Amino acid sequence: MNPELWMEDFLTARGLSLDMTHYAMLGIGAIIILVVCLLSNFVTRMFIVQGIQKFIKNSKNDWDDILLKNEVFNSLSTLVPLIFIHYLSVPILSNFPSLIPFIHITVKVSLILVIASVLIKALKALEEISTRIPSFKDKPIMSYVQLANIMIYIVAAILVFATILDKDPLALLGALGALTAVLMLIFKDTILGLVASIQISSHDMVRVGDWVSMPQYGTDGDVLEITLNTVKIQNWDKTISTIPTYAFISGSFKNWRGMTDSRGRRIKRSLNINMTSIKFCTDEEIANYKNVEMLKGYIDSIQSEITTHNETNSHDKSSLLNGRNLTNIGLFREYAHQYLMANENLRADLTLMVRQLEPTENGLPIEVYCFSSNINWVDYERIQADIFDHLLSSISNFDLEIFQNPTGKFGS
Repeated sequence: MNPELWMEDFLTARGLSLDMTHYAMLGIGAIIILVVCLLSNFVTRMFIVQGIQKFIKNSKNDWDDILLKNEVFNSLSTLVPLIFIHYLSVPILSNFPSLIPFIHITVKVSLILVIASVLIKALKALEEISTRIPSFKDKPIMSYVQLANIMIYIVAAILVFATILDKDPLALLGALGALTAVLMLIFKDTILGLVASIQISSHDMVRVGDWVSMPQYGTDGDVLEITLNTVKIQNWDKTISTIPTYAFISGSFKNWRGMTDSRGRRIKRSLNINMTSIKFCTDEEIANYKNVEMLKGYIDSIQSEITTHNETNSHDKSSLLNGRNLTNIGLFREYAHQYLMANENLRADLTLMVRQLEPTENGLPIEVYCFSSNINWVDYERIQADIFDHLLSSISNFDLEIFQNPTGKFGS
């Protein structure tokens, strides 16, 4: 016997009118659908999803744990009740045929949204998985995930409207073509960010973890995150700056990655020498400088060269202005160079020199140019300070003076 006819006869025999019988059957059918949906969802989660969870926890892979953490499988279990609703609605709502299309549309829209949600969660898991792969760890994967999310939203919206309006999705997509200008205006930042992300990735301009400086934005620190629209940077004062991704293409910035890769951090600082303290060295002074271990070999070598030159050219050495002579500034430069060469905290395989710059109103700059072997900021500053502590303390031994502007304090 047909269950529907039996139920209808049963309710009619209890004194209900035909219309009331139909509404009662509708209510009973709704309850049946609800119970079946809850039961199917419970069974799916308890047996299928939990079975998958146990299998994943026992596996040695990490990627499936990430899928589990992002609730990809829990979202998939929602599809089962929707499928039951779709197929049970036809026999249960036979007395209300006008409701069946509405229920089917609702179910289809729900299926689209659930599938979109599953894809978005899967992409989120994929993004997290990629951060654990060394070759992808410093790539702007988040930008591409965000772009994929936008595409999923757009496709889902088109499918939802096509389902509600009972139209071909391709026809709606064609209609959207007429709104291209409007869409480009709305998604202008996203489009620029996408272009910038592709260029940044393809040219390897910026990676997560790079130290970048952008003075125009007052930013100087480490890159924390690269997204489709923004790049998040933690400055050295621990503040966070958010810079448009496109700014890295349209503007200029400094990336310190080369320093990190070379394992050498540059030291470039000058000492300003009072030019009135520069002079030729006498024989007595040269004899005293030979007691400096770092200068003895140099002085012997250069003095022999100078003596040969002066004798060859018959220079009258009664005056220091004739021929070649050693100077206190020249000896100080050589001493500073030898001191840097002997410093174990500096990279001898990278550029290392002590050079003389163009004189200014603030004296003669003697510049130290070298690279610290330790790129840690605190250690780097300590190494740099130790070098200049020593050079500043040594300079008086060469009868040289550091130039500094008058302070208003006079000795007695």
